[in-house]
Amino acid sequence: MNPNEIKNFHLIAVCGTGMASLAGLLKQAGHKVQGSDANIYPPMSTLLSDLSIPVMPGYKAENITTDIDIAVIGNAVSKNNEEVLAVQQKDVRYLSFPETLSQFFLEGKKSLVVTGTHGKTTTTSLLAWTLYHAGRDPGFMVGGWLKNFDSNHRFGAGEHFAVEGDEYDTAFFDKGPKFLHYQPHSAILTGIEFDHADIFSSLDQIKDAFLKFIDILDPDGFLLVAHGDPNIKDVTGKVPCDMESYGFSSSADWVIADYQWDSGAGRFRLLHKGKKVGEFSLPMTGRQNALNSAAVAALCLRLGLSAQEIAAAYAEFAGIKRRQEVVGVENGITVIDDFAHHPTAIKLTLAGIKEAFPDGRLWAVFEPRSATSRRNVFQETLPASFAPADRVVIAELFATEKVPENERLDPFALIDSIKAMGQEPSKEASKEAWYIPGVESIIDHLSGECQPGDVVLIMSSGGFDGIHQRLLQRLKKGTTP
Repeated sequence: MNPNEIKNFHLIAVCGTGMASLAGLLKQAGHKVQGSDANIYPPMSTLLSDLSIPVMPGYKAENITTDIDIAVIGNAVSKNNEEVLAVQQKDVRYLSFPETLSQFFLEGKKSLVVTGTHGKTTTTSLLAWTLYHAGRDPGFMVGGWLKNFDSNHRFGAGEHFAVEGDEYDTAFFDKGPKFLHYQPHSAILTGIEFDHADIFSSLDQIKDAFLKFIDILDPDGFLLVAHGDPNIKDVTGKVPCDMESYGFSSSADWVIADYQWDSGAGRFRLLHKGKKVGEFSLPMTGRQNALNSAAVAALCLRLGLSAQEIAAAYAEFAGIKRRQEVVGVENGITVIDDFAHHPTAIKLTLAGIKEAFPDGRLWAVFEPRSATSRRNVFQETLPASFAPADRVVIAELFATEKVPENERLDPFALIDSIKAMGQEPSKEASKEAWYIPGVESIIDHLSGECQPGDVVLIMSSGGFDGIHQRLLQRLKKGTTP
């Protein structure tokens, strides 16, 4: 079938973040798009509605009509899904989400892929915004919601397409990582740790995925890697293109120097092999975001942007929803939302928030929701992640029935370990921590214990039953001590 003749797409499991973004891209490219899903809820349902993309509730064979040119099958559905069976029975051409993105949006582009265990969304978002602000008209697809665009995708006419490279599996008929479809010209690798315990059995298996990704980099491209990551060293023995490192260490190729948080921005000088290339200021807190922005600056300089163009874009970066997002302040108590769910991300996020709010008590409220955080694979390492916090609340595990009992995280043991850990640097005998099942009970506890000046950082990879706004409404009533 000639790609120019393909007009009608049907997306199965369209309300996933990536699938909804793809639906938006297809609509912007002039195609007719519809979809179906078992769970239709904001924010993706709102995005699809605003784009006038019809979504049919449930999976039904009659949704697969003869005028469909391509069915795009998301990785949330199995081979026994009713619509999947209908697609096969009616001999409708089908593709995975990554295959569709690659064939219809990455062909003929310089694909810029940001991958790694942490920081993908922020780094990809900043890259897309910087290229756009400099007039390069990029396309992009990101796993978060960019405030500058009020969207998570864009169909651009420029030569670059920035995409968040996910190592998660592609579809029931393709168990390889998504990012192997993304035709990477150049890439940023932020770090490698164990994650996605539902599909990877070991760190070595994850490294193997990254080895395959690096192997398909364009020889004319460029690879930027986080300096000092031992797992990255294990996968970069044979890189087909130029490779350089970035970090705070003076032995990195791109060095972050004189970092400081000042007047609501993280400021630093960037050196390349000892020579200053620019000064940058990003309105996002934490050393991790300095690393993310240094990587983007280095890549953009390689792509021909000037340091001045990059700095100007950074100054106007509005951030991403659910990434250190201040959702409100009531009675002098600041409530922040973040997506952190891996021990490393939790610790880095807490440290960044403590940097921005050094005077108030920092409350860490964590919902073990992701497939990995609900498991006991991080039982021993998770407690230390909460070291920067002054108070810790652990919520009940999300959907415990999906994790075998002998593999589940033990929240009681986690709380005991956090309490025994002590609080740095004051060396108190114990840290205050609670396990509180039920969102309403958590809100009761916080509204009764928080004081003006406190900061409540709520971390979850899901919606957490709307706890953020519900807490703010309670605090607004003035029930704090």
